[in-house]
Amino acid sequence: MGARAAVAVLAGAMALAWFTALPGAFQFDDWRIVVADQRVHSWPALLASLPGVRPLTRATYALNWWLDPAPAGFVAFNLLCHVVSALLVLALARRWLRDLAPGSPRADRAALVTALLFALHPAQTEAVTYIAGRSVALSACLYLATLYAWERARVFRHGWLVASLFLYAAAMTARETAWTLPLAIVLIECARGAGLRRALAVTRWHWLVAAGALATVAFSPGYRRLLDASLDFRTPLASLAAQVDGIAYLISHPLLTLRLNIDPDLVPSTGTDAVWWFTALALAACIGFGFRQLHLRPWLGFAVLWFFLQLLPTNSLIARYDLANDRQLYLALIGPGLLVGVALARVHRRIVASLVAGLLIAGVGIATLLRNADYRSEVALWTATARVSPGKARVWNNLGQALTAQGERDAARAAYKRALQLEPGMYKARQNLLDLGH
Repeated sequence: MGARAAVAVLAGAMALAWFTALPGAFQFDDWRIVVADQRVHSWPALLASLPGVRPLTRATYALNWWLDPAPAGFVAFNLLCHVVSALLVLALARRWLRDLAPGSPRADRAALVTALLFALHPAQTEAVTYIAGRSVALSACLYLATLYAWERARVFRHGWLVASLFLYAAAMTARETAWTLPLAIVLIECARGAGLRRALAVTRWHWLVAAGALATVAFSPGYRRLLDASLDFRTPLASLAAQVDGIAYLISHPLLTLRLNIDPDLVPSTGTDAVWWFTALALAACIGFGFRQLHLRPWLGFAVLWFFLQLLPTNSLIARYDLANDRQLYLALIGPGLLVGVALARVHRRIVASLVAGLLIAGVGIATLLRNADYRSEVALWTATARVSPGKARVWNNLGQALTAQGERDAARAAYKRALQLEPGMYKARQNLLDLGH
């Protein structure tokens, strides 16, 4: 399939799956980081707050607020980032498969399947339809653009190399988890057959950008406060245990079974029970398998290691209150997409491969269509969340607040009472219930 035809298929599929994302609504953290944050309500206020945490992301919020404070514009910006990212995934997958799976049949079709799964998987809704997920969508878009510029720099050198470095710096100002990018380039070059020393040498300028960003973070009061709060909240050893639990959840829930949840009910593990050790060893075995395949079947090793590399920031540097969220799969999904794409391309009976690919892509696309409908209002989102996390008090309290704002006082009162049954000491739910009166 030609490049233009692939772009047309990708664009058409995204239009069908994502049109329900508009007009969107402000949800959960949106009220705190957009609606109530005066720093993104005017350009002077934004400039006075710089550099701060994630300045580029906040600048885009300010742009949206300046153009139109309605949520539709915010969601449209996120969706634009996602469309550009999907196109970049298509372009990158075509290049990578040409080098990592030479002679593979129908490599261009495999690249298209990769891009479609990335673009249509319902886990992506939390980075796109959820306005507060913008830092993920924006940073990922710049991350992928950095890799595309790097691919061009391998042929045309200096101009594209400068563009790659600039885009990487921008990605870091959108979301600090982009620090993994030099490792991603090293992985790509090692998969192509370069030695580790050579791969590290050719990425030296990206490492310098990463070091500069790290120094900026170290001297930024906002990030220092975030790091201090993180260390107070969870020790490094506890964060390691949480990392295992978080990745296991992401694989078993949003990735494989499409069980989506904006507020998952996860309890940190102590790291001492048999289930945790089994999970940790299983994940370690998968990573070891990836390194082994990097030389035997480069495309396979790259896909596996890419997946785990993109999940590395989950709870590694900064402990997160929530162990895992669907949006953390955003870039990681490229790995499973490559696995499925190449596997289907190698099925000898083309009609069987096409049927399986069609059913799979239609399935995730429909799931995204339905998931976007959950974001149409706060009540719809928290009602959906209560179905999958019925034992979490915060979910019921948030549902109660959404119902209160909508004027459904009796239903809100029932939601607050449910929250207090689950967590009798929950002050917010008790106060909300008192505010409703009897």
